[in-house]
Amino acid sequence: MERRERPQGTGSAEELEVIHDRARVAAMAAVGVKADEVKILDMHELVSYTDYLVLATGRNTRLTKRIAEEVAFKLKAEAGLLPMGVEGTGGEWVLLDFVDFVVHVFTPEAREFYRLDVLWKQAPVEVVQ
Repeated sequence: MERRERPQGTGSAEELEVIHDRARVAAMAAVGVKADEVKILDMHELVSYTDYLVLATGRNTRLTKRIAEEVAFKLKAEAGLLPMGVEGTGGEWVLLDFVDFVVHVFTPEAREFYRLDVLWKQAPVEVVQ
C-alpha cells in the first residue's frame, strides 16, 4: 500500500480537530491499560506523512503488546478505524499507523534508545494522564 503524502500544514481546522480527537482516543486507551509517559506530538506543521504522533511506554513487552491491542480495539469501536499498518508485534516497539496519526508503544529501553521525544522536540506536546 502506498503512503499518502500531502503538503505540510494542510487540512482545515475542523479536520485537524477530528484527527486530534482520534489521537486522544488512542492516548487515553493507552493510559487506561497502565501506559506511562503518554504524549501526543503535533506534527502537522513539521512533516507531510502524519499530523500527530502518540507516544507511550509499557513496562515490558507483554504490556506494550496489550497497550497496542487496546488502542486498536478502542479506535475500531469508537471511530471505526483500523490501522493501515502494524509493525513490531514482538513488543519492544509496536507501531500502529493510522495515517493521520501514528501510535508508538515502547518498552522503557526502546523509548530511551529511539528518543522520538528528543528527535521531535520542536513539536508541540500534550501530556496525557
